[in-house]
Amino acid sequence: MEIALVLGLLLLAIVLFATEKLSVDIVTLILLIVLILSNILTPAEAFAGFSSDFIVILASIFIISGALRETGVLDKVGGKLANLSNVSPGILMLSVMSVTGTISAFMNNTTVTALFVGPILGMCRRLNISASKLLMPLAFASILGGTCTLIGTSTNVAVSGYMRQMNLPAIGMFEILPIGLILFGTGTLYMVLIGRHFLPNHIDHNLTDEYAIREYLSEVVVVHGSPLIGQKIIGSNLSRMDIRILKLIRNKTQFFPHPHLEIEAGDMLLVEAKIDQLIKIKETNGIQIKADTLDDITIQTDGIRLAEVLITNNESELVGTTIKQAGFRQRYGLVVLAIYRHGQPLVDKISSIELRLGDLLLVQGTSERIQAIKESRDLAIIGEEFTPIKYREKRGFFSIIVFMLAVIAGSLGLAPLSVCFLTAAVLAVISKSMPIEKAYTSIDWRLLILIGGMSAFGTAMEKSGASDFLAAHVVNLLEPLGVIFIMAGFIILTVFLTQPMSNAAAALVVLPIALKTAEELGANPRSFAIAIMLAASVSLVTPFEPSCILVYGPGKYKFFDFLKTGSILTLILIALLIFFVPYFWPL
Repeated sequence: MEIALVLGLLLLAIVLFATEKLSVDIVTLILLIVLILSNILTPAEAFAGFSSDFIVILASIFIISGALRETGVLDKVGGKLANLSNVSPGILMLSVMSVTGTISAFMNNTTVTALFVGPILGMCRRLNISASKLLMPLAFASILGGTCTLIGTSTNVAVSGYMRQMNLPAIGMFEILPIGLILFGTGTLYMVLIGRHFLPNHIDHNLTDEYAIREYLSEVVVVHGSPLIGQKIIGSNLSRMDIRILKLIRNKTQFFPHPHLEIEAGDMLLVEAKIDQLIKIKETNGIQIKADTLDDITIQTDGIRLAEVLITNNESELVGTTIKQAGFRQRYGLVVLAIYRHGQPLVDKISSIELRLGDLLLVQGTSERIQAIKESRDLAIIGEEFTPIKYREKRGFFSIIVFMLAVIAGSLGLAPLSVCFLTAAVLAVISKSMPIEKAYTSIDWRLLILIGGMSAFGTAMEKSGASDFLAAHVVNLLEPLGVIFIMAGFIILTVFLTQPMSNAAAALVVLPIALKTAEELGANPRSFAIAIMLAASVSLVTPFEPSCILVYGPGKYKFFDFLKTGSILTLILIALLIFFVPYFWPL
């Protein structure tokens, strides 16, 4: 009965992770509650994962990474990268992937991708080349760079922590470096020599053309005697007609709508509406539609500008809410004119669209407000030449030094990894490289809950006998093929599960079964564990990985672009895992 319940919960988790009807952390907590109430796990067992040292390691790395960003270190690197010129396309791609992969070996790959999207776009516009030729390689490099060290990705840390729970030695800081370099080097060479020929060559259109602004914007003039005169702009007759007023122009002065702004005779309103709504406006007494639609000069003036803004943080309060619910205008002082997602411009009923990671927002506002976006960890400006955050040299240098010392001390075993990175995080806060408030917000709490909870779920599979049950069936089915084929099967299963689930969740779901199978076969469980851990980072077939989602919109990619570019590379990487894992960790 317990086996059936645990396997049923596993299937339910996969479905919920895939459909995203509920947040991954909420799904994880629901699983833990059910496991406790069904007496499969005690409360201590269910919550043991949250007190593990690998949770401390991950939280500390998030803070250190935030400090490197806060002090402008990473932006300075991005700025140097953006200044590349007079090199061949192949060398340009090689440079971008090499720098990105190297940094991603020590930082979260999603963070690295988000930081470099802006510089790469600025460089592409300056050199007049298609951004689609570099953004996918950027994402691939950030993902594969994480296979080089223990802290390169949260999946590695999570798997290492679970191995120690199962009384296996934890993974060393640079234990996986040889095979990681093989994976990363192969991926880089493939993209430079072969993959770049599969990449699309999209022309960089004008902002307003890209978002079909002309079709949706119009100017409305309020004439004398209009019933609109004296009405508050928010809540006016036009607002009740579901017509969006973007700004008011009075005596050449532009105002953004706010609750206290009243409409006066002679005001010109920039409205967003569908054609049938514009007809209603035309038939309404007291207002007139100007004959011509707006052009770029009208939308952008010396004081008012357009910019493309990318949602870069999946933990942002913006994700899962609408523009109105998030109070975007009040929070950032910017008006959202359009939303671009997965190659489709979503300009109809913007107020009802729930925002997602990787969404591109076309915003309008003052230069000062747009520049202020650079300080946000949730958004990145990509519609302009890259300008890095002010580099604070002394604090930035200090952050790099303490991070390097933590890596060295942890690698040499001078102190536990958790202590090394926690010390580095505390020093970053004490030195004011990272304000304490931002230190807490820099931590991806949902990921920590997911990893801690799924580690406990692995314990439930072990304790209930579900892992024994599945392992026995795997052995009975595949034992005649040999141990290496069974390991290959787990690698392929992990790659497959990373599509509907996060990489860490997929690895932690497969790991208990694989370890038990290795035990049944008398094989080396460490080989199976490392194979699964690395397999979670080599699926490049679809744009569902967060790093790929971040470049999907800015690169104007289509799903098929990832399929044709990444599928061959993924097969090559799987083959390398099957060959080299037994070589470095004999079965």
